[in-house]
Amino acid sequence: MPLATYKDLCIDARDAEAAARFWGTQLGLVPGPHRNGVWRLDDAAGHPQVWINPVPEPVTAKNRIHLDVNAETLRTALDAGAGVVDEQPRWTVLRDPDGQEFCVFVRDEPVTQRIYELAWDTGDSPEACHRIAGWWAEVLGGRPDHDDERGFSWVEDIEGAPFDSMVFGRVPEPKSVKNRVHIDVTTDDVDGLIAHGATLLRPRGHDGIDWHVLADPDCNEFCAFTPD
Repeated sequence: MPLATYKDLCIDARDAEAAARFWGTQLGLVPGPHRNGVWRLDDAAGHPQVWINPVPEPVTAKNRIHLDVNAETLRTALDAGAGVVDEQPRWTVLRDPDGQEFCVFVRDEPVTQRIYELAWDTGDSPEACHRIAGWWAEVLGGRPDHDDERGFSWVEDIEGAPFDSMVFGRVPEPKSVKNRVHIDVTTDDVDGLIAHGATLLRPRGHDGIDWHVLADPDCNEFCAFTPD
């Protein structure tokens, strides 16, 4: 039985309104202000799918979690203010106006799901990819798989997730700064997450927050909301 359920996605940005309008365009979601400078991106039914949180610090390092996006054309991102970083045979790496990397996969067929994958950097070995993919599969109840030849692992069939999979790829550099993209989960067993290998960074109630801030075994932050 999974320890948690996927809830939503959070993106940090210096200008939350500008980031919300940019990502609303890319993801086909409706941007709107929430409170305390936070913006939300809602689906057509009015349910929040992505939260844009204002932060004072600029981007100083490559983000270890980024979005892979389905699109009919690159023009949507470029016209909204993104810049090209690198071109690969199957995708193009861009930076959003805040300076964060994301990848666009241009599709020949009409796009109905804008977020393709959530891509995570991890340790520089197949074992590191296997380990963290297996950890998140147990947390969220998804199905892990591996491609050792190409050097990555993934988790698919995650209940409630608006993307196909979470993909874990090998990188040589260690984590150096707080991630600017993270996921939120719901759980009634924070202690179980900690026993499973999560680290409690800030408990609910600290600084007035209504959730627990934790980190996975690779030190990637995530937030856990409890039913009460």
